[in-house]
Amino acid sequence: MRQLKPNFSALGAAALLSAVITTSLTPSTASAKPEAMKVKAVVELFTSQGCSSCPPADKLLKNYVDRKDVIAMTMPVDYWDYLGWKDTLASPANTKRQRAYAIKRGDGQVYTPQVVINGIAHVVGSRKSSIDRTIERTSAKINSKKVPMRIWLDKGTMVVEAGSPETRAKLKGATIWLATVQKVAPISIRRGENSGRKISYFNVVKDLTAIGMWNGDPVKVRLA
Repeated sequence: MRQLKPNFSALGAAALLSAVITTSLTPSTASAKPEAMKVKAVVELFTSQGCSSCPPADKLLKNYVDRKDVIAMTMPVDYWDYLGWKDTLASPANTKRQRAYAIKRGDGQVYTPQVVINGIAHVVGSRKSSIDRTIERTSAKINSKKVPMRIWLDKGTMVVEAGSPETRAKLKGATIWLATVQKVAPISIRRGENSGRKISYFNVVKDLTAIGMWNGDPVKVRLA
């Protein structure tokens, strides 16, 4: 595990994840509305091609990508680029997001490979047993705050629907995010700590866009 001690002073207002939808859609003239997604956890792996501790975590994430009840994403960061290899998938936005999580939690823990689970807890990204326990623990903690969501195609338009909470829990407004991901990204690393290795990254976030707001009542968003 490699840890960063960043300056958080400019990041206090950074936005945090409220909800994420990832899916594969096949174009069609019309699609029936699907059932609400049964998602137990959102798992975000903060990793770097320049980090020698990260390849086991990068490989492990595939287990969670394959799970139907987990939304798993790779969020490559750029702060290890100075070690000799510029991460070809990294985004400063991912680094800012990871730091914002650390501020929100109040522990200041920023490192790779780090997995953030349901936006509220973090563990080392290569420790499967810790990840599994944290998925169960955080899922139970937020269960009363879950909002049913659906996504489908309707005559070339993507429709995203967020319903009412399944319980009477009082919830604040939330942002609906759309993650555009590259399912598999095989990278040959030629310099740095992982020089000579070819590593595959899964569900690599290429773009994370806010597409709507949810304020407690059902909302439907249509995207061309």
